[in-house]
Amino acid sequence: MKENAVITIISITIIVLNMMMIIVLDIKNAIMVATMAEVTTVTMAEIMVATMVEVTAATMAVITAVVMAEVTAATMAAITAVVMAEVTAEVTAATMAATMAVVMAEVTAVVKDVAAVGAGCFNLINN
Repeated sequence: MKENAVITIISITIIVLNMMMIIVLDIKNAIMVATMAEVTTVTMAEIMVATMVEVTAATMAVITAVVMAEVTAATMAAITAVVMAEVTAEVTAATMAATMAVVMAEVTAVVKDVAAVGAGCFNLINN
């Protein structure tokens, strides 16, 4: 009888210890799962922030370089067009003025010569 009671107590003790062991393992597993989830979340968030910073910086650098190249090219083209138009207009006006002055001087000289010859012929005819 005593042996049965001792065996029963030992069996109950073993069952309780096994149940406690299972509970401890379940708690440990729950803590590990929660810890891994937290570590994964924090790590992924940090990786995403760092990646987005790098990608944004690289993208902005490329966009800035392309935009500045385009703006510079367009600005230089516009400035060159305006300057060339102004230079062409000025050179054309100066050339035309100089040419007209020379031509008018030559024409005036020729007209004077013709008039002098005509006057001389008129005097010869009338005398």
